[in-house]
Amino acid sequence: LPQKSWLVRNSRAVDANQKIKLKNETANGGRERERKRQKEERVFGVRSEVEFEMESSAVLGGLQPNFPLCPSRNPSSTPLLHPFSTSHSSPSLSVKLQKQLPLASYQAASPSPFRRYSTFNETSELADIEWDSLGFAFLATDYMYVMKCAQGENFSKGELQRFGNIELSPSAGVLNYGQGLFEGMKAYRKQDGNILLFRPEENALRMRLGAERMCMPSPSVEQFVEAVKATVLANKRWVPPPGKGSLYIRPLLMGSGAVLGLAPAPEYTFLIYVSPVGNYFKEGVAPINLIVEHELHRATPGGTGGVKTIGNYAAVLKAQSAAKAKGYSDVLYLDCVHKRYLEEVSSCNIFVVKDNIISTPEIKGTILPGITRKSIIDVARSEGFQVEERQVAVDELLDADEVFCTGTAVVVSPVGSITYHGKRVSYGEGGFGAVSEKLYSVLTRLQMGLTQDKMDWTVEILIQTTSHSAMVLIL
Repeated sequence: LPQKSWLVRNSRAVDANQKIKLKNETANGGRERERKRQKEERVFGVRSEVEFEMESSAVLGGLQPNFPLCPSRNPSSTPLLHPFSTSHSSPSLSVKLQKQLPLASYQAASPSPFRRYSTFNETSELADIEWDSLGFAFLATDYMYVMKCAQGENFSKGELQRFGNIELSPSAGVLNYGQGLFEGMKAYRKQDGNILLFRPEENALRMRLGAERMCMPSPSVEQFVEAVKATVLANKRWVPPPGKGSLYIRPLLMGSGAVLGLAPAPEYTFLIYVSPVGNYFKEGVAPINLIVEHELHRATPGGTGGVKTIGNYAAVLKAQSAAKAKGYSDVLYLDCVHKRYLEEVSSCNIFVVKDNIISTPEIKGTILPGITRKSIIDVARSEGFQVEERQVAVDELLDADEVFCTGTAVVVSPVGSITYHGKRVSYGEGGFGAVSEKLYSVLTRLQMGLTQDKMDWTVEILIQTTSHSAMVLIL
């Protein structure tokens, strides 16, 4: 009996020790899983996979697991306040997000008319890259936005996906017949951590015009802008610190459906990806050197030179490559009819300054109606400069005071020299001229949020960090 009693007591002790050990292992495992989850949040700035749909009524009150990405075409939806105008409203659309997307909610602190966007992890670390070494080269980020529709229909739903390769049929319209458009935009980080977009509705309108020319359906302006916001938010850790560059935003619209005979594709894909970038030209903001191309031409009257179709850019690669091999920064093209009027550079518009009068080639279907071009014209006129949109003869380059280029990628780039038929004409003393420097300063300060936006051109993404979350508001 004493022996049996001892065995019972010992067995109970072993059971107790095993329970304690199991409890400790469970606790340790939970802590390890929590540490792993927190690490993933720090790396990706997002939370676990979740699907949600937005209800318009959640905007002004109540805590809802919703995230507005694209406006719906449903006329019965409750209208939301549009970010660009107090009188322009757009209804909501349900959207599915995949793989570790932000857990979204609405804050119900007060009945504010602002659309209140998703709640993010409190960690706001930037991506671990060399921000001081950014050039204009592709760098893969976290998410891309994808939306599809069939020919004859309208875009309705979109989703954020992990960035990666996409599948296309070898017979896709974009691959066989070049049925595709793209846009270029930038997002800037302000000193307070908020993010600014510059005139995104202008890119949306330009894509719609291009889509009509290329026989493609296109997202509405509201769908386009909301998709851009969603993509920037999902990749916010890739927006460079103030003064270190910008987040380049590349919306694409393409005929993704299979088609063999020459015809519009049966399906279309709208896609947005982003990449942090620095200066477009290797010279940075130092003057660039151009050569005038008088044999090859970028566009013809009645063609597609006035829309941002993908084929326009492949056509300039031969002349551009030859120019760069000779040490030039890029190529300046002439019109194909008279071969004496300026058109544009490979990927940017051209301006000529003489006696404080700013001249630029007029928009007549053979050059791209650049958004930065349009903005510079408005800024120049607001600063008291006379601006002329007209035919600009190549001979006017010979005695110009300044020449500069504009574009989303280059912003404003001074031209240091232009070579035409072997004759080189130089401008300035190795930097901006007085006029281009003034315009560059005004525009970039506005884009980066360093001055009051009297033009109402910027869209600010407010990120208010609290001890538990970062509440994102879109004004």
